[in-house]
Amino acid sequence: MLDHFSIQCGDLGRSAAFYDAVLAPLGGRRIMEFGPVIGYGVDSPTFWIGQQATGDGFRESHIAFAATDRQFVDAFFAAAVGAGAEVLHEPRVWPEYHPDYYGAFVRDPDGNNVEAVCHRSR
Repeated sequence: MLDHFSIQCGDLGRSAAFYDAVLAPLGGRRIMEFGPVIGYGVDSPTFWIGQQATGDGFRESHIAFAATDRQFVDAFFAAAVGAGAEVLHEPRVWPEYHPDYYGAFVRDPDGNNVEAVCHRSR
Protein backbone atom coordinates (compact mmCIF):
# COMPACT_ATOMS: atom_id res chain seq x y z
CA MET A 1 0.00 0.00 0.00
CA LEU A 2 2.82 2.44 0.66
CA ASP A 3 4.53 4.16 -2.21
CA HIS A 4 7.19 5.83 -0.10
CA PHE A 5 7.91 7.01 3.43
CA SER A 6 10.20 9.80 4.67
CA ILE A 7 11.58 10.99 7.97
CA GLN A 8 13.46 14.11 8.99
CA CYS A 9 16.84 13.68 10.68
CA GLY A 10 18.73 15.86 13.13
CA ASP A 11 22.09 14.96 11.53
CA LEU A 12 21.63 13.78 7.96
CA GLY A 13 25.20 12.49 7.57
CA ARG A 14 25.00 10.40 10.73
CA SER A 15 21.59 9.02 9.79
CA ALA A 16 22.73 8.25 6.24
CA ALA A 17 25.69 6.24 7.58
CA PHE A 18 23.33 4.34 9.89
CA TYR A 19 20.82 3.49 7.15
CA ASP A 20 23.59 2.62 4.68
CA ALA A 21 24.78 0.01 7.20
CA VAL A 22 21.49 -1.44 8.42
CA LEU A 23 19.61 -1.59 5.11
CA ALA A 24 22.39 -3.35 3.19
CA PRO A 25 21.73 -6.75 4.84
CA LEU A 26 18.07 -6.41 3.79
CA GLY A 27 18.97 -5.71 0.16
CA GLY A 28 18.39 -1.97 0.49
CA ARG A 29 20.73 0.69 -0.79
CA ARG A 30 20.92 4.36 -1.66
CA ILE A 31 19.13 4.72 -4.95
CA MET A 32 18.78 8.45 -5.29
CA GLU A 33 20.09 11.64 -3.75
CA PHE A 34 17.84 14.52 -4.61
CA GLY A 35 19.14 17.76 -3.16
CA PRO A 36 19.09 17.46 0.63
CA VAL A 37 17.29 14.07 0.73
CA ILE A 38 18.42 10.47 0.22
CA GLY A 39 16.16 7.74 -1.14
CA TYR A 40 16.69 4.08 -0.22
CA GLY A 41 15.11 0.97 -1.64
CA VAL A 42 15.64 -2.27 -3.49
CA ASP A 43 14.40 -1.36 -6.98
CA SER A 44 13.13 2.16 -6.42
CA PRO A 45 13.39 4.67 -3.57
CA THR A 46 10.65 3.89 -1.05
CA PHE A 47 12.29 5.16 2.15
CA TRP A 48 13.61 8.72 2.27
CA ILE A 49 15.62 10.66 4.84
CA GLY A 50 16.31 14.37 4.94
CA GLN A 51 17.56 17.05 7.28
CA GLN A 52 14.90 18.25 9.73
CA ALA A 53 13.37 21.36 8.19
CA THR A 54 9.89 21.63 9.72
CA GLY A 55 8.25 21.14 13.08
CA ASP A 56 9.56 21.50 16.59
CA GLY A 57 10.65 18.73 18.90
CA PHE A 58 10.80 15.01 18.36
CA ARG A 59 8.03 12.56 17.64
CA GLU A 60 9.13 8.94 17.58
CA SER A 61 8.33 6.95 14.47
CA HIS A 62 8.31 3.17 14.12
CA ILE A 63 9.73 1.85 10.87
CA ALA A 64 9.70 -1.87 10.06
CA PHE A 65 11.77 -3.12 7.14
CA ALA A 66 10.96 -6.50 5.57
CA ALA A 67 13.53 -9.28 5.60
CA THR A 68 13.10 -12.35 3.40
CA ASP A 69 14.91 -14.64 5.85
CA ARG A 70 15.68 -14.63 9.56
CA GLN A 71 19.40 -14.48 8.85
CA PHE A 72 18.85 -11.02 7.35
CA VAL A 73 17.14 -9.84 10.54
CA ASP A 74 20.22 -11.02 12.43
CA ALA A 75 22.53 -9.25 9.95
CA PHE A 76 20.47 -6.04 10.25
CA PHE A 77 20.78 -6.25 14.03
CA ALA A 78 24.55 -6.84 13.89
CA ALA A 79 24.99 -3.88 11.51
CA ALA A 80 22.87 -1.65 13.76
CA VAL A 81 24.85 -2.58 16.87
CA GLY A 82 28.06 -2.06 14.91
CA ALA A 83 26.81 1.40 13.96
CA GLY A 84 26.25 2.22 17.64
CA ALA A 85 22.46 1.84 17.75
CA GLU A 86 20.68 1.48 21.06
CA VAL A 87 19.23 -2.01 21.31
CA LEU A 88 15.51 -2.10 22.03
CA HIS A 89 14.96 -5.84 21.45
CA GLU A 90 17.42 -8.45 20.21
CA PRO A 91 16.28 -10.74 17.38
CA ARG A 92 13.66 -13.23 18.51
CA VAL A 93 10.30 -14.74 17.71
CA TRP A 94 7.36 -12.59 18.79
CA PRO A 95 4.50 -15.14 19.15
CA GLU A 96 2.16 -12.44 20.45
CA TYR A 97 2.19 -11.00 16.89
CA HIS A 98 2.03 -14.39 15.11
CA PRO A 99 3.94 -17.69 15.39
CA ASP A 100 6.51 -16.87 12.67
CA TYR A 101 7.11 -13.17 13.46
CA TYR A 102 10.89 -12.83 13.88
CA GLY A 103 12.09 -9.31 14.54
CA ALA A 104 14.79 -7.10 16.02
CA PHE A 105 14.33 -3.50 17.18
CA VAL A 106 16.89 -0.68 17.56
CA ARG A 107 16.94 3.11 17.79
CA ASP A 108 18.31 5.10 14.88
CA PRO A 109 20.49 8.19 15.49
CA ASP A 110 17.36 10.35 15.88
CA GLY A 111 15.65 8.03 18.37
CA ASN A 112 13.21 6.33 16.02
CA ASN A 113 12.25 2.71 16.65
CA VAL A 114 13.60 0.79 13.65
CA GLU A 115 12.83 -2.88 13.10
CA ALA A 116 13.73 -5.64 10.69
CA VAL A 117 11.11 -8.40 10.51
CA CYS A 118 10.75 -11.75 8.77
CA HIS A 119 7.32 -13.41 8.63
CA ARG A 120 8.56 -16.83 7.52
CA SER A 121 9.22 -19.86 9.67
CA ARG A 122 12.71 -21.25 9.85
